[in-house]
Amino acid sequence: MVTTYYSEEHEWITVDGNTGTVGITDFAQEQLGDIVFAEVTKENEEVTKDDEVAVVESVKAASDIFSPVSGRISEVNVLLEDAPETINSDPLENGWIFKITITNPDELDDLMDLDSYNQFVESIK
Repeated sequence: MVTTYYSEEHEWITVDGNTGTVGITDFAQEQLGDIVFAEVTKENEEVTKDDEVAVVESVKAASDIFSPVSGRISEVNVLLEDAPETINSDPLENGWIFKITITNPDELDDLMDLDSYNQFVESIK
């Protein structure tokens, strides 16, 4: 079963087994504006929940992307090297940033489902 969770830092993680695919939410990419550059930590790097894993730069600002869970970076989205704007045009599908092999699935309990995330976004607008 595939489940998607959301963080207060506006990352989403879709979990299938022990693999998570991570990107930023539609709300986050709208706040950033046109993304012109994305840099991701190298594959096979061990990260801890809330570690900075990537940076995306837009015409407005640079923003750190944090890992919503602990694990090992198993894949980075190489498409973003030449087409970082994919994060804007397709943030929830092809605009994913990295994949992670989750080492502590209990950390998913700290994240929100879509309804909770939408309520969170409304509370900060």
